[in-house]
Amino acid sequence: MKTNTLSKEAETRLIDFFNHIIDPEDMAKILRQVNFILALAVMRQHETLQIGVINLEENYYFLNELAEILNPYLSEE
Repeated sequence: MKTNTLSKEAETRLIDFFNHIIDPEDMAKILRQVNFILALAVMRQHETLQIGVINLEENYYFLNELAEILNPYLSEE
């Protein structure tokens, strides 16, 4: 996994996005919904297409990690 620090511009744009466009908790909910729908669609349509499943597994992880940062849903009891 590659680790980078955000540029000041990217950091400012993210802060602006979550302060003025969408609430982080709403964004986390949207990410989880989209992840679920995409996962189901790929698994149902491409059951034999292994590359799609591998890509989905990797991307699913990162989108869920972002959702957890925005709103720690899975770590709450």
